[in-house]
Amino acid sequence: MTKILLSLHVLAAILAVGPVTVAASMFPGTLRRTAGDRDGTRTTLQTLHRICRVYAGIGIAVPIFGLATASSLGVLGDAWLITSIVLTAAAAGVLILLILPGQDRALTDTASPAATRSLAHETASRLALATGIFNVLWATVTVLMIIRPGSTTGA
Repeated sequence: MTKILLSLHVLAAILAVGPVTVAASMFPGTLRRTAGDRDGTRTTLQTLHRICRVYAGIGIAVPIFGLATASSLGVLGDAWLITSIVLTAAAAGVLILLILPGQDRALTDTASPAATRSLAHETASRLALATGIFNVLWATVTVLMIIRPGSTTGA
């Protein structure tokens, strides 16, 4: 059962977190490059934002399967797992509190005829920073999951 749970956890991480990471990373650059092109910007940005929203919702499966796997392995109290849980919660917070609302604001701004190129660049810069933090948090969690300090696998 542990192998099945671990497989589901890894698949959920790849299929849910991967698209969010890529779409969120593409959003600021797309916003910056196409700040003057209202129609093309809106369509592309809306698609990237929709990917982030939908896959963020699907992403709840990652910690669910992760906790189930950790429970079956008996490692719920291990420091590396607790650290991973905290970092995962931080990444979710960055996504929910900074990235998704920032993308919403960018979409609203690009719809406004009064929106300026400098506003788009400022919004893109903030989103790029938040997305970078999000990506570093997930990369750190991934490394912790692979290294697992104190692991009995010998790897």
